[in-house]
Amino acid sequence: MVTIQWSRQRTFLLIGMIICGLAAMLFVTHNQRLYRQPIAQVVQVTNEKPQRTEDQFKNVDHQTNQELITILMNGKRRGNKVKVQNTFSDSQPMDQQYKVGDRLFLSQLKTNHGKLSANPAGPKRDTVVVFLSWLVITILLLTMGRAGTFALISVVINTILFLLAVSLDLHNQGNHVLLIFSTLALIFTFISLLLVLGPTKKMLATLGATIIGTAVAILIGVLVLHLTHNRGVYYESMQYVTQVPRPLFIAEILLGSLGAVMDESSDIVATLFELKRIDPTVTRMQLFMSGRSVGKSIMGPLVNVLFLIFMADTFTNSLLYLKNGNSWGYTFSMNMSLGMVQSLISGIGIVLAVPVVSILGAILLGRRNR
Repeated sequence: MVTIQWSRQRTFLLIGMIICGLAAMLFVTHNQRLYRQPIAQVVQVTNEKPQRTEDQFKNVDHQTNQELITILMNGKRRGNKVKVQNTFSDSQPMDQQYKVGDRLFLSQLKTNHGKLSANPAGPKRDTVVVFLSWLVITILLLTMGRAGTFALISVVINTILFLLAVSLDLHNQGNHVLLIFSTLALIFTFISLLLVLGPTKKMLATLGATIIGTAVAILIGVLVLHLTHNRGVYYESMQYVTQVPRPLFIAEILLGSLGAVMDESSDIVATLFELKRIDPTVTRMQLFMSGRSVGKSIMGPLVNVLFLIFMADTFTNSLLYLKNGNSWGYTFSMNMSLGMVQSLISGIGIVLAVPVVSILGAILLGRRNR
């Protein structure tokens, strides 16, 4: 009977999500009038012959000029035709090829001899973003149920808090970066674990291990950077930074490693609680050794995941440096060195969290049977 009721709830949820998805897609495909910037739809495309280009490093590319005939979809001139000149390359590093049916933003809309012309300012992507967001939310709710709902709520709350923290940092002109984002990390951890695990011993053990492991890792990293006088760390490679880069870099490490440490701690705690449920007579030492065993098996993949994330973030810039004649050493220093430092400090946090969460879990579970 319980299985039938759960199946019906999931069916109703799926139907509701499909209806919401259709409504959202219908809205974003007809929301042009809500934008102030001109939006047009491509109705005709004329491509010229591609032109071969080659630079001093023998990098070959092809550029193609496009003449687009578009129809304005918003504004006072809605429904008028606009001629748009566009240039795209095969590699498309900073440009975009447009096809019939695409919708794009326009800039510098003007009238020449009674005809409208403009420049492309990028495609309208809200349809794709809304569809992917709907797909993620639907899968999360259908597969995880109530836990997925609370996880989704925590993501929304944390996103709002992150935006507020960034606004506060801008308001203070970067004078209290570490204080702002350290406080944000504590709030992140507490809200996420409270919503996902609830006010339980699991939450306390995971919270304590996450905070201790991340804090000690950051302190060790800062101490090493100070003792080595930041040698080999090129903060100038942080692009578009308009404030002191070093505190901002530490804040990046803090937020980047927080999720991995929290994930590891919650996995170990869940395993210890399951062991306690199966065998209420298990000792604290047995729980501690079990926590260490679980930690040893998962910390390797977690460190590799963080390394790949940090390195992948620099992948495109590194290729650009190498293709323009720079050496591997210079490319690594200017693109990958910060990611390597982030990976190492985060790895320290992951390793330290294993004994900490094992001890906390063993102590909390040793008080009484659950």
